[in-house]
Amino acid sequence: MGEKRLELEEIKGRRLDDLLREVLRNREPVTVVMEEGQAVEIRPVGLRPLPELEGSMPPGWKDALYAR
Repeated sequence: MGEKRLELEEIKGRRLDDLLREVLRNREPVTVVMEEGQAVEIRPVGLRPLPELEGSMPPGWKDALYAR
C-alpha cells in the first residue's frame, strides 16, 4: 500500500467525516499537503479495549459528589 497524498484544495469541499471513513476503509494513511510545504498526516489506528475493573460503587455516591 502506498501513502496517499492530497492537496488541501482537493479536500476543501469534502466533509471531514467522509475523509476519515475513507482512511479507515482503505486502511492507509493520507497526507494532506498544506501551503508552504507543511503537511498533516491522517493515519488509521486500532484502539485497545479498556480494561474491566472489578468492584462496585456504594449507593448514593453520585449524590455525595454533588452535595459539596
